[in-house]
Amino acid sequence: MQEFHERDPRSPAFWDERFDKQFTPWDRGRVPQALRDFVAAAPAPLVTLIPGCGSAYELAFLSEAGWDATAIDFSPAAVATGKAAVGRWADRVVEADFFTWQPERPLQLIYEQAFLCAMPRERWADVAARWAALLPPGGLLAGFFFFDDAPKGPPFGIARARLDALLAPYFDCEADLEVADSIPVFQGKERWLQWRRR
Repeated sequence: MQEFHERDPRSPAFWDERFDKQFTPWDRGRVPQALRDFVAAAPAPLVTLIPGCGSAYELAFLSEAGWDATAIDFSPAAVATGKAAVGRWADRVVEADFFTWQPERPLQLIYEQAFLCAMPRERWADVAARWAALLPPGGLLAGFFFFDDAPKGPPFGIARARLDALLAPYFDCEADLEVADSIPVFQGKERWLQWRRR
C-alpha cells in the first residue's frame, strides 16, 4: 500500500508525490482510439492545449500529425515525466497553471483527458469558465469525461446533468460516443464528448 503525505489535489505537491512514486493509475500509457479517430476525421490540424498533461503521450501523437499542440501541468514531476515521454517534442511540455497560462496563438481545441476529474468539485465552475475564456467562438472542447458518483477522489466523477449545466452557458455538445478502450479506473464510466464554443 502506497503511503502519501500530500492530500490536497489542488497542490502541485499532491501530484509530484504520485509521479515520483510512479503511482499513476489514471495513465493510459498510450494514445486512446477516440483521439486517433478525432484527428483522422479533422479537416485540418488544430492549435491545441492539453491541460494537466501528465505523461503527455497525446502531445507527441498530435505533434507528429502536424498539430500545433502545447501540454501544460502545474506539477514539476509530471512535467519531467511528460518531457521524458515525448522525446523531440519536450519543449512543448510546459510547467504552468491552467488558470493563469496564456496561449501564444488563439486556441482551436482544448483536449480533456482526466483534467476535470482531477479537480475537486468546488473548482469545476472555475474550470468550465476558464475553458470558455481560452476558446474563441467555434473552438472545440473535446475528450474524455468521467461519470461517477463516488464521493471521494481523485478521480472526482460528475453526473451528466451536472456536466451539461456546467457547460451549457458556453458550449453546445456536438458528439457523445462510447469509449471502447478504457483503462480500469475509468472502465464503463467515461465517454468521448465534443463541445463547440458558442
